[in-house]
Amino acid sequence: MTTPATEGYRLPAEWQEHRRCWIAWPCRAETFGGALEPARVATAAVARAIAAFEPVTMVCRPDDAVEASVACGGQVTVAPLPISDSWVRDTGPSFLVGADTGCAGVHWRFNAWGGLFPDHGDDAALGRRLLEHQGLRVFEAPMVLEGGAIQTDGAGTLITTEECLLNPNRNPGLERAEIEAVLKAYTGVETVIWLGQGYEDDETSGHIDEIACFVRPGVVMLLGTDDPHDGNSARMRDNLERLRAARDAAGRTLEVVVVPQPARRDGRAGRLTLSYTNLYIANGGVVMPSFEDPADREAYRIVRRLFPGRKVVQVSAGDIVPGGGGIHCITLGQPA
Repeated sequence: MTTPATEGYRLPAEWQEHRRCWIAWPCRAETFGGALEPARVATAAVARAIAAFEPVTMVCRPDDAVEASVACGGQVTVAPLPISDSWVRDTGPSFLVGADTGCAGVHWRFNAWGGLFPDHGDDAALGRRLLEHQGLRVFEAPMVLEGGAIQTDGAGTLITTEECLLNPNRNPGLERAEIEAVLKAYTGVETVIWLGQGYEDDETSGHIDEIACFVRPGVVMLLGTDDPHDGNSARMRDNLERLRAARDAAGRTLEVVVVPQPARRDGRAGRLTLSYTNLYIANGGVVMPSFEDPADREAYRIVRRLFPGRKVVQVSAGDIVPGGGGIHCITLGQPA
């Protein structure tokens, strides 16, 4: 089905009530530089934490089904499916909702974050598979895009970065206006706010979920640092200025709340993307990362204040980030 998802459908906000959370079991050893087992332990801990709030389904390779089931426990359902890697936020569909038309989804083209891995065929088909598995309508988008590259307030506004969506390793034949038109056609948003660069050394070429997230319409949490010599300092100052100058789909200026970043930590591909904006908003809760860093406590206080009425749980993500992502990257909420 190739009809654009326009009339009747829109990309919901991440705090909308979920039917379930999808997570994918780590399976590519080279992604985690030989530390696959610690990544699996950490992923299981995230799954169990989210399962306290809403149903969780763990997608895994068929050969990993028993191990994943034992590690995650009885509250997590295991779904054996072919996958290439564990970042279901990027490889799964963008779920859409409609007032009178139920749930559907966008299946974006996927090229392994600009060609990082040649063997990504199973992940390139995962979005369609998850939708067809549930009998949901599939909209095939004519553009490469990962779910972690966009954030929406559910009320017509989307934020993204130029570093990622304008990167020639994604859609070299499309200009900014064409990319923006596709975003509007397939997500139902009216306004696209462009930030500049993402996290320093981000393997995804600047995914938005590593630096910013919507708290609610009109409010954005943005990663920041007080160290002018930090590699993220100029990037985040520019993004802060862009957000403060922007107006959302309702014509409002945005309230921007800066959350401190943890101290720098390096991995096999450079700086690790340690970020508190890379979190999961569940039914009645927020599952956010901890990094055994002094900034953990302040970030926890900020998230608790920004999400009143939700229970905030911190789960160690130190063994997930060496693979190139965080809690938001390994999770995908399906709206009810």
